[in-house]
Amino acid sequence: MQNPDFRIIGIISILMLIITGSVRPTYSQDLPVVPLDDTWKQKIHALAPEKTNFPVSEKKRILVFSLHTGFEHWVIPHTSEMIRIISEKSGAFEVKDSKDIRLFDQENLEKFDAVLLNNTCSKPEHRNLFWDKLRAESDADSLILMQKALELENNLLTYVQNGGGLMVVHGAITTQNKSRAFSRLVGASFDYHPPQQPIQVRLVDPEHPMVQVFPKEGFKHIDEPYFYSNAYEDKDFRPLLYFNNEEITGQREPAKTGKTYVAWIRAEGKGKVMYCSPSHNAQSFENPYLLQFFLNGLQYVVGDVDCEDQPVGSF
Repeated sequence: MQNPDFRIIGIISILMLIITGSVRPTYSQDLPVVPLDDTWKQKIHALAPEKTNFPVSEKKRILVFSLHTGFEHWVIPHTSEMIRIISEKSGAFEVKDSKDIRLFDQENLEKFDAVLLNNTCSKPEHRNLFWDKLRAESDADSLILMQKALELENNLLTYVQNGGGLMVVHGAITTQNKSRAFSRLVGASFDYHPPQQPIQVRLVDPEHPMVQVFPKEGFKHIDEPYFYSNAYEDKDFRPLLYFNNEEITGQREPAKTGKTYVAWIRAEGKGKVMYCSPSHNAQSFENPYLLQFFLNGLQYVVGDVDCEDQPVGSF
């Protein structure tokens, strides 16, 4: 039998590692990290759709932007690879993956038909990804750096207004989380999430062409159930997927009732925007319906999909 003193020392050591950040506390539903190896890539390629659901006029160019300055989602490289696979297999898109914020200079953005923000989480202090990166790279005056950060954000807003597409994946909703303009563009700001857990994702309108690929009952997967604030209260978007709040455990008090949307689309000027919360884990990409949904989303933001995207109340 192990000496009780050693057991106590072991427990204290683990607690100290958690406190100092060397070990991240996990919940029972946390999924293991999936190696980004050939086996996983081949599995996703086999499950990916052979073709698009909607006509393609010409191959479009997509910028997959994968920089994070705040929380690092381990699924970031898997998401980039998934987008590359569905784009190449369908033949609809050419993809450039980058972490270079200089691509948000106006002349560089104009080279792309759409931008996909891949879990581009910012630091909590400012919730401004551009500021975080500029500050890390330069000792210049803070006012100058913030002006540049605001310029890059405004470039993205103008880009969409003028006809560019924007797809925001999962944690990327925090990119500029304290910006009301970004919140309105995306449709929401991030508030918080309870621990990972099984979530039954449901379809708002099973007949909507963006979600017809799913079974009518939706699908279940393990994820972080995101709750939202700021522009979300306006519901200025066309919701596609949701979960029932009563089914979510670990909520802050008072617990929310009703439903929370996890994917939506909206028109912004001449451009198109889509937000998709699933998924925090690469395991969810092993759902062929979700892969088709992401491909549908890319087609929507580049303007290939003629569908209802106007907000219609709170559903």
